[in-house]
Amino acid sequence: MERAHAEILKQIEEVRSKDLRAPRGVADRKRVVSLIKEIQVILLPAYFNYNHMTVEEAFDSLVKGLDEQVGTALCFSGKTPMKAKELTEQFLASLPEIMRQINTDIQAIYDGDPAAKTKSEVVICYPGFYAISIYRIAHVMYKLGIPYIPRIMTEYAHEKTGIDINPGATIGDYFCIDHGTGIVIGETAVLGHHVKLYQGVTIGAKSFEKDENGNPVKGGKRHPDIGNHVVIYANATILGGDTYIGDNSVIGGNTWIIDSVPEGHKVYYVNK
Repeated sequence: MERAHAEILKQIEEVRSKDLRAPRGVADRKRVVSLIKEIQVILLPAYFNYNHMTVEEAFDSLVKGLDEQVGTALCFSGKTPMKAKELTEQFLASLPEIMRQINTDIQAIYDGDPAAKTKSEVVICYPGFYAISIYRIAHVMYKLGIPYIPRIMTEYAHEKTGIDINPGATIGDYFCIDHGTGIVIGETAVLGHHVKLYQGVTIGAKSFEKDENGNPVKGGKRHPDIGNHVVIYANATILGGDTYIGDNSVIGGNTWIIDSVPEGHKVYYVNK
C-alpha cells in the first residue's frame, strides 16, 4: 500500500506544471491575514482585537511579520530579499496616511446611509468599510512594489465580503460602498473623491487584446476612470480603459456603459 501511495505522489510530481514547481517558499497566507489583523488593532484598537494584543504588541509583531513575509515574497518573485526592511519601514511610515483615508471612508459611509446610526456602527458592521480598509492597506503595498501580499489581502476581503477590489486600483477619499456584495473594481481603474457604489457594480475591462499566438495581452490601461462625486447604482457595468465617467454624474442600475459620460449627466435604463 505504501508503495502504491508513493507511486501516486510520483505521478503527481511528473504531471505538475513546471511553473508551479516553486523552488522557493511562498508568502504564508495565514500570516498575511494576521498582518491585516495586527494593522487593524494598530489603527482602530477600540474596534479590533487580535490575540488580546496591545497596540504596541501588535506593532512589534507587524514589523517582524512584514519583514519576513515581504522578504519571502520578493525572493519568490526572483528579486533580492535584501530590500524587505526598507519596504517594511516605508509601509509603516504610511500608516498615518492610511488612517486619514479610512477616516474619510467612515464619514462617507455614515453620511451616505441613513441606516447608519453612528460611525462606530460603520466600523463594526459594514462589509463595505471592511473591504475598503483592507484595500487601503494593500494599495500602499502594491504601490511600493511588494509582490503577492497585496493581492492576498484583497482576496481575503473578497472572501469575507463578496467585494472584489484589486489592490492596484486608485481610489480617492470619501469612498462609500453601500451593501457591496458583488462589486468588482479592476486593477487600472481610477476613482475620484466622493464616489458611491451600490451592490453588483462592475468597473471592469472589455475583452482582452491578443498577441500573435492568441494569448491575452497583459498590462496597459484596461479599466475605466470615474470622476468626483459620482454615484453608481446597483448592477451597473462600466467597461474599458478609455471610458470616463464625468464628475457629478449618476449611473442608474442595470446599465451597460462602454462609452464615456460627460460631467453632470444621468444615465439610466429605459424599458421600451
